[in-house]
Amino acid sequence: MDHLRELRSRLLRGLLAIAVGVVVAWIGYPWILDWLTDPFNRVAPELEAQGIDARLIMSGIGGAFQFQLKTSLIVGLVISSPGWMWQIWAFVLPAMHRNEKRWAALLTALGAPLFIGGAAAGYYVLPTAVELLIGFVPEGWENLTSGADYLSFILRIMLVFGVAAQIPLVVVLLNRIGVVSARQLARARPWTILGIFIFSAVATPTVDPLTMLFLAVPMTALYLVSELIARLTDRRRANTRDELADTQPSSIEDPSPLDP
Repeated sequence: MDHLRELRSRLLRGLLAIAVGVVVAWIGYPWILDWLTDPFNRVAPELEAQGIDARLIMSGIGGAFQFQLKTSLIVGLVISSPGWMWQIWAFVLPAMHRNEKRWAALLTALGAPLFIGGAAAGYYVLPTAVELLIGFVPEGWENLTSGADYLSFILRIMLVFGVAAQIPLVVVLLNRIGVVSARQLARARPWTILGIFIFSAVATPTVDPLTMLFLAVPMTALYLVSELIARLTDRRRANTRDELADTQPSSIEDPSPLDP
C-alpha cells in the first residue's frame, strides 16, 4: 500500500506539471504559432515565384480551436517533461543500486540534449522539405494545407530526427552491459550504415534524397562516434581485467620444504 500511495502521489504531481505546461503553452500560443509556421512562411515567396499559391488554412468551424488545443497539449507535454520525468525517476530510483543510479542519471542527462539537438536539426530542414514537396504542385494551382496536417508533418520530422539522435546512447548502453562489443560493431558497420539509410528513406515523410541525407549522415557519424566509445570501453575493460589477474595470488602454491 505504501508503494501504491507513492505511485499515486507521483502520478498526481506529474499530471499537475503537465497541466501547468499546457496552460503556459495556451497563453504563449501566438508565439508558438509564429514559430511553427515560420518554415512555411519562409518558402512561400519562393513557391509563389514558381507560380504556386501555397497557403495554410483552418478548416471547419472548430478547426482553429482544435488546432490550438492540440498544439498546447503537445507543447505543454514537452516543456513540462523535466517535471513529470523527474516524478518517474523519483519513484524508480529507490529500487536501484548505487551503480545503476549513476548510469541512469548519466543516460538521462545525455538523452535529453541529444533528443533536443536531433529535433532542432529536423526543424532546420523543414523549409527544404516543405519547398520540395509543395514544389510538385503544377504551376498555376493552389496548395491549401490544413493546420492539422501541417502540425503532424512538423511533429513527425522532429520526432524522427530526435529519436535518431539517440543512436550513440543505445549503442554505448548495449556495449556497457556487455551485449555487443566494439569488434562486433565494426564487423556490422557496413550493414548498419545501409540500415541507417533505409531507415532514413522510410522514416522521413518526404520523397527527396536531400532530407534523407540530412538524417542519414548525422546518424552515421553518431554511430561511428559510439563505435569509438565502445572500443575505448572494451580496451579499458580488458586492461582492468589484466590488472586484476596480475594481482590475484597463484592457485598453485610452492611445496613446503617440510613436505615429503
